Amino acid sequence: MIRLDILSDPICPWCYIGKARLDRALEARPEHPFLIEWHPFQLNPEMPPEGMDRAAYLEAKFGGREGAVRVYTQIAEHAEQAGVEINFDKIRRTPNTLDAHRLIHWAGLEGRQTAIVSALFRAYFREGRDIGDAGTLADIAAEAGLDRAMVAHLLATDADRDDIIARDRHARERGVTAVPTFIIGNRHVVQGAQPSQLWLDVIDELAERPS
Repeated sequence: MIRLDILSDPICPWCYIGKARLDRALEARPEHPFLIEWHPFQLNPEMPPEGMDRAAYLEAKFGGREGAVRVYTQIAEHAEQAGVEINFDKIRRTPNTLDAHRLIHWAGLEGRQTAIVSALFRAYFREGRDIGDAGTLADIAAEAGLDRAMVAHLLATDADRDDIIARDRHARERGVTAVPTFIIGNRHVVQGAQPSQLWLDVIDELAERPS
């Protein structure tokens, strides 16, 4: 097996699109060699714990309403091409994602990491749920097969909070400035929501190498 480390944030639309494109390639090559692990990277590490109004956030980030509309029109076009459903009208708040990353970490301990990542993307981009809310995160955990009570208990504590912050900081110190970022075999770095064909080419090239 070959490690495929993915740095991502569950409120990053390009991460959502990039995962869909990768998934399509993995489905076409079920014998792929990848052992996938997800790692934390917060798009907005300084976001208040309660998050903020999404419209205000987008206008501040993209220099006004017109800038936000221009950027998200492009994202919507790429999402449609990737077969990804995004309901921007349902998204009312931009959350702080530290607790979502803690949930992804805990899911990894139970072999459910990718399932939780998928559930978080779906909850945020399709259903417009606030994935910065502890109760919502506990519900998502239960829907993905985790123990809701245990997750709710952990979210009420500071468990693994410092570790997630340190891992995010470490990624930035290594030069990661945007996500998704993919690290293949701890050697090759691929950034951005790459097309499925690129992943098919990578998988085929790896298959041709002598074992």
